[in-house]
Amino acid sequence: MLLDREKSIVTVVDVQARLLPGVHEHESLVNNCSWLVRLAHLMEVPVIGSEQYPEGLGHTEEGLRALVGEANLHGKTLFSCIDDAGFEAAFNAHDRKQVVLCGMESHACVVQSVLRMLEKGLEVFVVTDAISARNPQDTDVSLRRLERAGAQLVTREMVGFEWLRRSDAAQFKAFSKDFLR
Repeated sequence: MLLDREKSIVTVVDVQARLLPGVHEHESLVNNCSWLVRLAHLMEVPVIGSEQYPEGLGHTEEGLRALVGEANLHGKTLFSCIDDAGFEAAFNAHDRKQVVLCGMESHACVVQSVLRMLEKGLEVFVVTDAISARNPQDTDVSLRRLERAGAQLVTREMVGFEWLRRSDAAQFKAFSKDFLR
């Protein structure tokens, strides 16, 4: 199955500044999540995000927070973002069935969010170059588990090319100039 931008929503899970220093290749994680959110804006795909216990752990990294938009970020205490009533209501308001998911940590909030989304009948695409954890092995094992459970593993560029589908699409020039460098 290919991604369809008319059916897609980007979900950014818990990329909180206070937690980033301990996360493997955290600068790449933030850059790749930001790249994906900017691409979603170009392609007019909605973006929603979660923050794990923001009262204690702080908020999403500043630049990414600005891209996602504060109104689109939802605090939670459950590890699975889709199990939080506020997040789920905001998510369902978009009426999208394909979830393009990025964030952290792979073995905790990412894996639980993806598994619960799959249980709810959603098509979940995990952006492998835009998730991370403190220990790279946790990410490796999480990806294997998620793929076995039915999640689709993709890269950022795969998302872009699938949303575009053709080189004469209106956004292709901006995509190739601003995102493929």
